[in-house]
Amino acid sequence: MENVVLIVHLILALALIGVVLLQRSEGGGLGMGGGGGGAVSGRSAATAMGKLTWILAIAFICTSISLTIIAAQKSSGGSVIDRLADAPAPAAAEVEAPTTDLLPPAEGDNAPLVPSAD
Repeated sequence: MENVVLIVHLILALALIGVVLLQRSEGGGLGMGGGGGGAVSGRSAATAMGKLTWILAIAFICTSISLTIIAAQKSSGGSVIDRLADAPAPAAAEVEAPTTDLLPPAEGDNAPLVPSAD
């Protein structure tokens, strides 16, 4: 169910972006205002695009809310802090002294730095 709502949500988002980009700019936003009184332009086309924008926006908000509700139902009953309080405290790890193989040789030690392949 969540995947279906998510796919519809993504399609609505893309459609909303497309419709907004197709609308005529009232203030000449990108310098593409242009004149011309063609058959396609006019007040009726602007209202139809405006209505379509509102419909897509309302549908987008509804799918957003439904995805939030689905996610809330799937989540666990408590918060992360509650789970940390219930977990046992980790035991203090004892720090081991490094082995002598990792230490540099002492001044009087004539042992080679690289072990021989005997």
